[in-house]
Amino acid sequence: MSLQVTHTEIYKLPLPMEPFVIATEVSTVAQNTFIRIHTDQGIVGMGECSAFPMLVGETQATCFEVAKDLARLIKGKDPLEVSARLEEMNNYLAYNTTIKSAFDIALLDISAKAAGKPLYAFLGGHRKKIVTDLTIGIGEPEAMAETAKGFVRRGVETIKIKLGKKGSDDVRRVKGIREAVGADIALRIDANQGWDYDTAVKTLNALDPYGIQFCEQPIHHHFDHLLPSLRLESPIPLMADESVFNHYDAIRLIEANACDYVNIKLAKSGGIMEAIRIANTAREYGVPCMLGGMLESRLALTAKVHLAMSHDNIRFYDLDTCLLGQLEDPVLGGAVYHGFELQVPEEPGIAADIDPEFLAHCEKVTV
Repeated sequence: MSLQVTHTEIYKLPLPMEPFVIATEVSTVAQNTFIRIHTDQGIVGMGECSAFPMLVGETQATCFEVAKDLARLIKGKDPLEVSARLEEMNNYLAYNTTIKSAFDIALLDISAKAAGKPLYAFLGGHRKKIVTDLTIGIGEPEAMAETAKGFVRRGVETIKIKLGKKGSDDVRRVKGIREAVGADIALRIDANQGWDYDTAVKTLNALDPYGIQFCEQPIHHHFDHLLPSLRLESPIPLMADESVFNHYDAIRLIEANACDYVNIKLAKSGGIMEAIRIANTAREYGVPCMLGGMLESRLALTAKVHLAMSHDNIRFYDLDTCLLGQLEDPVLGGAVYHGFELQVPEEPGIAADIDPEFLAHCEKVTV
């Protein structure tokens, strides 16, 4: 079977949200881009990405413009040759992994639909239980503790705490949350590169009594060479996030004994295909992975859940982006939350689309 790309629709998909604070940024709008790749046999692939400028270096505006070039590149070609199409994109343009991830999702959506399988099955996976954590953005320690109490009342089992400001304040934040939620709730922390080395050492040791599962990206990726030493000095396991964009980064850090875990995000990896390479690479070294995200809608979230179901080395799930104060949900179909467990439809592909009424108000171009 072969198909041919006839045209691609590209939309700016801004999603308003309540302010969400991390060490490097305050987000009030999710800067997303949505694409539909059309084929000559009527199969349409959906893809979405969420730009996070401070972490990945792309904006909604750059994604929208680059998408035009990538759409021209694949026009008239077979979308079922996913690896070939992605290789052409990478040969044409370095980096720009965020917008490439939208094309990766859409191409795989087409392939799974053509095969008549849900994406997870097309990728060789099986249904399994996916339960996400829920994240608390940076705020005053007392307010964060109250938020954590509310999370527990909603049935949360694992809380992720954003840190990366003044170390002593971060300790107060975690101490207050642990006291508020008790000993049975799992806590993980994410400094988003916010600490310097000395602050990281001091803070991680001060946080040890509070039973922290792991710490994501304690220092800036510019200082990856210091991670092996930090790992030796930290009583808390370290997870590499902003330091790992691809499987070559994973090899570099794991072989340097720089991390205990790796966090995979489609906006960093350029999509599912490279995410699988990262997970496979980490598995070879015995290093488990987490699957996270930026501020995607439920459309890209659905693709992530399919990925999580397709790979047994993805063991931790930070798939709460749609629960972090997004004020509109324009997605039709797709993954749904049952409490904090995520389930996906059994229809072919990702079985998700964006409401035409919402898109009517979005900037669009067709290539």
